[in-house]
Amino acid sequence: MTSLPVLQVVGGLLSELPADLVVVPTWDDDGFEDLAEVRDLCGAELAAARARGEWRGKPFDVFTAPVPWRASRVLFVAAGPSTGVTGELVRRVAAAAALAARQRGARRVVFCIRGPFAGTASLQAVVEGSLLATFDYDFLKTSPRELATLETVLIAGASGDGVDDAVARGSILGEATNAARRLVAEPSNTLTPTEFASRAASLLEGTGVSLEVLDEGRISALGMGLFGGVAKGSAEPPRLLVMRYEPAGDAASPVLGLVGKGITFDTGGISIKPAEGMDRMKYDMAGGAAVVGAMRAIGLLAPRVRVVGVVPACENMPGGRSFKPGDVLRGASGKTVEITNTDAEGRLLLADALWYARELGATHLVDLATLTGACAVALGKLFAGIFGVDDAWTASVRASADAAGDRVWPLPLHDEFLEQMRSDIADIINAGSRWGGASTAAMFVKEFTGDLPWVHLDIAGVAWAEEAKPYQPKGPTGFGVRTLAQLALTIGATRE
Repeated sequence: MTSLPVLQVVGGLLSELPADLVVVPTWDDDGFEDLAEVRDLCGAELAAARARGEWRGKPFDVFTAPVPWRASRVLFVAAGPSTGVTGELVRRVAAAAALAARQRGARRVVFCIRGPFAGTASLQAVVEGSLLATFDYDFLKTSPRELATLETVLIAGASGDGVDDAVARGSILGEATNAARRLVAEPSNTLTPTEFASRAASLLEGTGVSLEVLDEGRISALGMGLFGGVAKGSAEPPRLLVMRYEPAGDAASPVLGLVGKGITFDTGGISIKPAEGMDRMKYDMAGGAAVVGAMRAIGLLAPRVRVVGVVPACENMPGGRSFKPGDVLRGASGKTVEITNTDAEGRLLLADALWYARELGATHLVDLATLTGACAVALGKLFAGIFGVDDAWTASVRASADAAGDRVWPLPLHDEFLEQMRSDIADIINAGSRWGGASTAAMFVKEFTGDLPWVHLDIAGVAWAEEAKPYQPKGPTGFGVRTLAQLALTIGATRE
C-alpha cells in the first residue's frame, strides 16, 4: 500500500495553521460572512478576477490568491449553488481542490469546512475526496512525477459528535478505493491471475477478512466448466479468490454475497477484438478489484453482517486450447451453455462464481462486471447499469450507490430478452443479438442466481475514465468499492 497523508481535524484561525495552502470552498453569491479574515484579504481580488473572466466560479473552478499567513496562499474552489449540496459534490470538490493543490506543489493543505459542507457526512466525503486525489496513474514512470505528494490534510471548521468516526470511515473508504484503482491500472503482464490473488492477500492482511485461493485443480473439481473453459486458452493458470468476513457472535443470516469479474486481460479469445483499444482490456478485472477493495474496507469498518466475496480471475486468450464458438460447456450448476461468441466470457465467470457464492451460504447477491459495451452505449460514461429481480433489494443497492457517489441507472430485465438466448443443443447460448445487449447479458447471469435477491451492476462504461476531469484523473475510477462497503454498513446498521 502507498503511504497516505496525515489527516487531522484542527481548530483555530486559518491564518495561523501550518500549511502550504488553505482551501476554501465557495458558492454562488458567496459573501464570506463566516470568514472575515478571508473576505477582508481576498474578497476584492476574487471579485476582480471574476469580473475580468479569470475566474468564472463554475463548479470545480479554482483561483489562488496570496495571503500574509503561515500558509502563503488561499485556493478557492467553486461548488455551485449553496442549495442541493450532495455528498458526491462535496467529495468531488475536495478531490478537485486536492489535485489543484498538488499541481501547485503543496504538500500540507488545510481544507476549510463551512456552510453547506458542515456536518459529519460532508466531513467523511472531504476525507474521501482528498484521498482519492492522492492516486497516481503514472506509478511505473521512471521520471519524477509532476504532482507534489500530499503529506498532510488539516481539516478546519469540523466539530461535534462523530468527527473522529467520520474521518476514520472516510480514510478507510478512500484508501480502499485507491487500492482497487491500483489493481486496475496494473499491466496484465505483471497482474496475472496468480499475482492478483497475491495482491488480494496483502490487501486483506490484518483486516479480519480471510482469503482462500483455489487453483485450477480445485476449480475443476468443483465442476466450474464455464470459468475453466474461458481460462484454458491462456498459459496463465486461473485462480478463484474466496473472501469471508464473519464477525464474531453475529447471526448466520443474512449473508451478503459479492461477486466480481476478474478477467486480467481480455483479447476476446477466438472471437478476437479489434486491435484498437485492446490495451485497455487490462481493466476487465475492475469488478473483481472492486470486490477486493470493498472486502478490505468491510473488514476494517466491521459492520454486523456476514459477507462472502468471490472473484474468478483468469485471462481470455486465443490459442490451441481455447474454447471456441460452437463448443458446449457445463457449469457448476449443471446448466449447459453453447458458446456463440468467446468475447462474451465475463458472464461465464459470473455464472460459476454466483453458484459458488450460493453454495457458501450467500442469501443476497450483488455482482459487478465490465460486462458489455452495450451498457456504455446506452448510458455513456456517466452511469453503471443496474439490474435486479427483487425490488426492495435493488432499491437498497441503488441507495447505497447514491450515498457512495457511484451513479447507477436501472435497465430492464424481462423474460422476452431470454428468448434471444435459447440454444438448439444446450440450455442456453452465451451471447444474443446486438439488440438489448446489456439486458440479454444480465438475463444470462440471472439464470445462475437461483431465487435469491440479486443485483447486477454493469460497470463497463464507468470503471475507466477516458479523459481527465478536475476531480478525476484519466484512468481507473474504483467504481463500486464504496457502494459495496456502504451496502454492508447499511445492512449491519439495521441489526444493531
